[in-house]
Amino acid sequence: MKKSLSATEHTTLLNVLKTRFEHNMKRHQQLVWEPVQRKIEANPAKAWSLQQMELSGGEPDVIGLDPVSNAYLFVDCATESPKGRRSLCFDQAALDSRKENKPADSAVETAKQMGVELLTEEQYRQLQTLGEFDLKTSSWIQTPANIRQLGGALFCDRRYNHVFTYHNGAISYYAARGFRAILHL
Repeated sequence: MKKSLSATEHTTLLNVLKTRFEHNMKRHQQLVWEPVQRKIEANPAKAWSLQQMELSGGEPDVIGLDPVSNAYLFVDCATESPKGRRSLCFDQAALDSRKENKPADSAVETAKQMGVELLTEEQYRQLQTLGEFDLKTSSWIQTPANIRQLGGALFCDRRYNHVFTYHNGAISYYAARGFRAILHL
């Protein structure tokens, strides 16, 4: 699979991301666009991953700068779980164990193919401080190994002005459940 953008795709993506960045300054108050753009331009594979986030409905935006790695943190900021990443079970093992009515793919595998990661519970809760997300949908999140080994997986949503973390069988999938991704750039 080609993991690079054409010049036109690259320019279009930068314009979309810059416009979103400028319209949502509360998500990244201490940051300016130019260094973010330079990082995107210097990392074609990560630009491709950002494009995948965008094409699947994630509306990626910068939500901060990692103090350890000095990487910009791009997260899906679409109001609801990205439309192009719903109706997925949790991971490949869950997909393989379904006997019938298999979904098209799994959240973990799709994220891997996109070059991104599912949010952790902490990252999901941090995102919710920047707006109100998943009021009608829910999003799979990274799940501790001990829960996953027992067949479960975690997901989150926002209801009643509160962020909830739930569990479900990893093999389950729903039209209103997808996943939100994070990309370190």
